[in-house]
Amino acid sequence: MFHGAAYGAEGETFGEMVFNTGMTGYQETLTDPSYARQIVAMTSPHIGNTGINGEDPESGRIQVAGYVVREPARVASNWRATGSLGSALREQGVVGIAIPGTRALTRHLRDRGAMRAGVFSGTAAEPGVEALLERVRQSPSMEGADLARDVSTTEPYVVPAEGQKRFTVAAVDLGIKAMTPHRLALRGCEVHILPAASTTAEILALEPDGVFFSNGPGDPAAAGYAVDALKGVLDAGTPFFGICFGNQIFGRALGLGTYKLRFGHRGVNQPVQDRASGRVHISAHNHGFAVDAPKDGPFDTPYGPAEVTHVNLNDGCVEGLRLLERPAFSVQYHPEAAAGPHDASGLFDHFCELMGGSE
Repeated sequence: MFHGAAYGAEGETFGEMVFNTGMTGYQETLTDPSYARQIVAMTSPHIGNTGINGEDPESGRIQVAGYVVREPARVASNWRATGSLGSALREQGVVGIAIPGTRALTRHLRDRGAMRAGVFSGTAAEPGVEALLERVRQSPSMEGADLARDVSTTEPYVVPAEGQKRFTVAAVDLGIKAMTPHRLALRGCEVHILPAASTTAEILALEPDGVFFSNGPGDPAAAGYAVDALKGVLDAGTPFFGICFGNQIFGRALGLGTYKLRFGHRGVNQPVQDRASGRVHISAHNHGFAVDAPKDGPFDTPYGPAEVTHVNLNDGCVEGLRLLERPAFSVQYHPEAAAGPHDASGLFDHFCELMGGSE
């Protein structure tokens, strides 16, 4: 139990308690659909200094279930700001709390792992500790949760290419961030965003030059519909690129398992090594699950040999996969750099190279 002051909307909320280590990019974090049903604690002590603006959101609304900060900014000061973070949380009904012990909370999660939690303020906090704790225990777990369809678009839409059109990309929205199709559009891709439960036939009906599976929330083991659709794409031999949740779906389509990380990776400073070149990317992450794949060399799949291409240098978990005889690859992190570093932006260029018929 942590005590603090109400921040944002008053009331109650439930979700998986996680922490984010980013010192910047709180607006991108808040609007990232991958944070659905998660209460996010920020480890950076001052949040809200630059307010909010109309250009940085990664979706149409704040997606987190709740928000925990140490010290909210008293004044928002930035030339791009259109409002304060606290007012945005209140307007969108996001229950938050400001506590002095965000460091203690983060250490607790690192020791015990991500867990269910609740935030209570106003009259919602009146029943007392034991009653509130019991309500938290009765809230749903993230394991087995199918959330991609909850945050996905319900209707297809198109992000046009900027400049001359080079490729048509079918992008399956499992919780896509707005910056991702923008990065593809900058490279001449006309991106057709499709609902999460789109079938292989619906994807390939676009006659795409490439297929993209996005990031998203929940347990990949509960998204069998996405795995089945991707298997059909791989059977067709269409170039494929997946990130984050899309990497986990790719792994399961290859016959690999996935598992829940103890406290996940959430932040913009994770070191990931490209095993082929030895180069280290500092990368942005937001995932609580990972792929269980052999890291000691190529392994067999129904689509030919595959290999692990990237590993996390903090904990050794799998951060990338590729097929050796078909044009398909994925990474666990976020190369669109919203928010985060630009080290891995070349992955979008590699996808375009595959669509153009070159390795």
